[in-house]
Amino acid sequence: MHSPASHASPTAATTASRRAWGVLLILLALAVVALFVGLGVGSTGWAWPWSALASTADADDALRLIVWDIRLPRTLGAWLAGGLLGVAGAVAQGLFRNPLADPYLLGSSSGASLGVALALVALGGSPFATDLVVRLGITGAAFAGATLAVLLTLLLARGVQHTLRLLLAGVVAGVVLGALSSLVLLARLDVLQSMQSFLLGSTAFVGWDACLVMAVAWLACVLLAWMLTPALDGLALGEWTARTLGLALPQMRAGLIAVLALGTGAAVAQSGLIAFIGLVAPHLVRGMVHTRHGMLVLLSACMGGLLLLVADILARWLIAPQELPVGVLTAVLGGSYLLWLMHRGQAGRAG
Repeated sequence: MHSPASHASPTAATTASRRAWGVLLILLALAVVALFVGLGVGSTGWAWPWSALASTADADDALRLIVWDIRLPRTLGAWLAGGLLGVAGAVAQGLFRNPLADPYLLGSSSGASLGVALALVALGGSPFATDLVVRLGITGAAFAGATLAVLLTLLLARGVQHTLRLLLAGVVAGVVLGALSSLVLLARLDVLQSMQSFLLGSTAFVGWDACLVMAVAWLACVLLAWMLTPALDGLALGEWTARTLGLALPQMRAGLIAVLALGTGAAVAQSGLIAFIGLVAPHLVRGMVHTRHGMLVLLSACMGGLLLLVADILARWLIAPQELPVGVLTAVLGGSYLLWLMHRGQAGRAG
């Protein structure tokens, strides 16, 4: 006869899987609602654009242009950028076995920013250029910069074994690469002027070309991360256990670092420096459901997209007709959440 425990584990796994799929549907439904809200928020506050949504010949051309060519790509772009940062955050926390790992804290965002600055010096123009070729070039430079930042962080930390050393190394790498980026911009004041909105983080200049680039990067990151989640599940049990499972850890780690760099680079290249989305999204998902990394990555992508989309709507609406840089808003909210996490951790140890 089978013991009750033998039946409890499959039942618990089935329940967790159903709960995870339920959370996914909820996040997608909320994203659709936020998408329609985003279409109605403009410089004058809230106005539901019924005439622009209708496919009639007498629809107002100006409003149609605003909704379909400005608000819609911006709203979709915010969701895609947040999704990329959410995937990068989930991968970083699993890869480095550190719940505080984040593309911003690990220096990869600063590395991507340096790559964008160097690309602008070489290509000229604006980081928010509408030419697809320029967008791809800037994204490639951001990917290279983010990869350099992650490798520099690992070199300074001498691996991933020490949590505090890893975070300190990420801060140091971010400061150094950020300083190099500032030097590049100071040497080219024409580039500095076009980078101001980028450094504060903004989705205001995201168009259809940027959405296309981020959509391709989103699919690549989610699929590659999903394929490599056995490494994340194995590492969650410990380095030695992961090796005994027969996983090709060096190759899988390289692939996961590529996912982290591509997700960060693509998001930063199209929307600028946006902090803490990659940190907060996986934490919120873990608070809602306990699941393996395969589902965690997908849920973090949807949660990150929803968080940045809501932040973008708030940035447009709070002080309309003025607009807050969305990167400033996420930094304030995400920084407060990080402080709360640290306080809760200290309180837990004290108790």
